[in-house]
Amino acid sequence: MAVAREDVRKVAQLARLALSEDEEAQLVADLNQMLDYVAALQALDTTDVVPTAHVLPLDNVFRTDQPGESLSQAEALSNAPASGQGHFRVPQVIE
Repeated sequence: MAVAREDVRKVAQLARLALSEDEEAQLVADLNQMLDYVAALQALDTTDVVPTAHVLPLDNVFRTDQPGESLSQAEALSNAPASGQGHFRVPQVIE
């Protein structure tokens, strides 16, 4: 199935794009080249190819959880712009 200039014009109209004649011709050529490439890919025998989600094999990329020291309340509040009674103070957002 080849893309015609009318197809490009219709899609451009739906997308509200103003394309020049040269841009339409370039898009027709580009889209047809893409479709030819997809057709070539579909012709490949992939019966023995395992489906993958990633190109590279991924191992668990997370570090193991290890308990450690946590911040004290004073340390956690030390960089806060405003604090009071052991809490972060923020501007009121609900009336």
